[in-house]
Amino acid sequence: MSHQHETQCQHILENLSAYLDGELDATCCEEIETHLQSCRDCQIVAGTLKETIHLCQAEGRDVRLPRAARTRLFDRLGLDNGRKDE
Repeated sequence: MSHQHETQCQHILENLSAYLDGELDATCCEEIETHLQSCRDCQIVAGTLKETIHLCQAEGRDVRLPRAARTRLFDRLGLDNGRKDE
């Protein structure tokens, strides 16, 4: 995220999990919400994290990462494609 308010983005990202878990005070929540209204990059990260949490918490659902996404993820992490347990 190299844009005008990069330092603020870093602060937001460091607190994003606690924000989504409802662990922050009202002032911090307001700061994050205000930032998210104007920062598309942080909106994308927050949305992705929120969806990931939702998928991980889904009970009784067989949630699988699509093959192309799984391959990209493993390549990015430098891991062995993860094809063994697809």
